Amino acid sequence: MNEHVFDQAIALQMQADGSFAGHTSAAYANMVGPFGGISAAQMMQAVLLHPQRLGEPVSLTVNFAAALAHGPFTIVARAARTNRSTQHWMLEVLQDGATVMTGTAFTAMRRETWSVDEEAMPTCPPPDQVPGGEGPIPMEWIKRYEIRPISGAIPKVWDGSGDSSQTRLWMRDCPARPLDFASLTALSDVFFPRVFVRRATLVPIGTVTMTVYFHADSAQLQATGSGYLLGQAQAQAFRNGYFDQTSQLWNEAGVLLVTTHQIVYYKE
Repeated sequence: MNEHVFDQAIALQMQADGSFAGHTSAAYANMVGPFGGISAAQMMQAVLLHPQRLGEPVSLTVNFAAALAHGPFTIVARAARTNRSTQHWMLEVLQDGATVMTGTAFTAMRRETWSVDEEAMPTCPPPDQVPGGEGPIPMEWIKRYEIRPISGAIPKVWDGSGDSSQTRLWMRDCPARPLDFASLTALSDVFFPRVFVRRATLVPIGTVTMTVYFHADSAQLQATGSGYLLGQAQAQAFRNGYFDQTSQLWNEAGVLLVTTHQIVYYKE
């Protein structure tokens, strides 16, 4: 069986000094550099592959300090502190000896407790009743996902007529692939920049920092399999060159798997 394009993109080789060597993927190219979600997934993969890892991912923060050029890179993942059931990680991506991304991760040995999803999945038509659709922006990474917009799709006409930043859509890898923490990280960043949707106007943008909170454990991801995820994203404020984006992803059973927050730079 051929290796999935996503697995090819996040492939890392551990080096003698404990760092990981990787390479950007043309299959996940964005307008400038790689799709941010795949870069975040590569950082997540470094933690997942590390021989000192304890537990499963609970959170990941990625700071995009500079543009990542197409080509090789190095990820340094260091366990800054390990407790009985938790672990704190420091992450750095280097390219040509310079830092281009930094981050932190938190992993833990999860245990059964009282649990509830306070944020209920919105009522939406099932994925087989929602036609697929892509935005008018030609980017290679979009082809790596099956996206079925329910509301708040990327505008077809850039005429400044937008009135809401909220988007709801069904999504999954294309071709379909069983869900894991690395792919869930990338899927969390599938949404187009909220300023595009809110303004129906194309402006230069760039994500500055993104945090992913994993509510699901590996068993829940395995139960989700290669099914669709319902994603919802919305901004809360656009001001002085920056806007935020908050999003949630549920599986088809209505389980909230992940929530994310971003701060994005935009230019008038």
